[in-house]
Amino acid sequence: MDVFDKAILEILQKNNLMPQRDIGEQIGLSPAAVQRRIKRMREEGIIKADISVLEREFLGNPVTLMVEVFLESEQIDLIDETKKSFVSCEAVQQCYYVTGESDFILIIVARSMSDYEKLTRELFFANKNVKRFRTVVVMGVEKMGLHIPI
Repeated sequence: MDVFDKAILEILQKNNLMPQRDIGEQIGLSPAAVQRRIKRMREEGIIKADISVLEREFLGNPVTLMVEVFLESEQIDLIDETKKSFVSCEAVQQCYYVTGESDFILIIVARSMSDYEKLTRELFFANKNVKRFRTVVVMGVEKMGLHIPI
C-alpha cells in the first residue's frame, strides 16, 4: 500500500459513494487509476464491504445492550458452535471472542427489553455451554464507528 492507496481509503471511510473522478482530483490520480486501486483493494480484502450505516432507532431497534458471555467449557467444538449461534443471530451486531474472565463480548440491538429477554432464552439459556452472561444496557451512544486510523 502506498500513499495513494491510503488516501483513497481515508476518503472511502468517510464517503464510499464519492465518485472516483472526485477522489482522483483530491489525490492527484486519474479516475481509471482510482478504480484499479479500489478494485485491487477489494480483491485483496483490504476493503471488506461497502455498506450504509442505518439509524437503529428509526428502524425500531432503540435498545442497545453490551453482553459479556462466560462459557462452561473451552472445548473448541463447543466454542465454534457458540460462535456460530452468535454470528447467525441478526440482533447481534458485533461479536468479539476475547481473553480474560469472559469468553465473548456481544453488542446487541433489540426492539424492547421484552424482546431481549426472549433472545436471552434462545442465545444463552438454551445453550448448555453458556455458564452465565452479564448485560449492560446502553443509555446513550456517544460514538459509534468503524473508521480505522491509517
